[in-house]
Amino acid sequence: MKNEKCKMNGSPAYAATNPRDIQSRTFSFALRIIKLCRALEDGPRVGWSISRQLMKSGTSIGANMEEATAAQSKADFISKVQISLKEARETNYWLRLLSAAEIIDSSKLTEITNESDELCRILGSIVVSAKNNGFAAGRIGDRG
Repeated sequence: MKNEKCKMNGSPAYAATNPRDIQSRTFSFALRIIKLCRALEDGPRVGWSISRQLMKSGTSIGANMEEATAAQSKADFISKVQISLKEARETNYWLRLLSAAEIIDSSKLTEITNESDELCRILGSIVVSAKNNGFAAGRIGDRG
């Protein structure tokens, strides 16, 4: 994402045509997490317990990026993105655990786990860029 603007837009359709749109990607990711957690609730109790943790971390990634768009300072912006990054890493942990514990077949988790990995890399890049280049919240909301 070096030298690129990270656009934000809430439309899931926009996310499909603009994969670098972090706000839409995290929103779409949260929807996928919700659907996965619904499926886990129908399974064994251990899956239900993990689904509660996964639901919290997986949906808060996008919520914290929404908050980052209204950051009051560079430090506030970086803090919100770092929280999103921590939540993405936690989400990745729960997805790996579901696979390793054979609660869900790993082949069914490959795509969502890959997206989680990619979100971690993108969010990490945003943090580094914001620290190096100054306050970026205003640029993230730009559509041009």
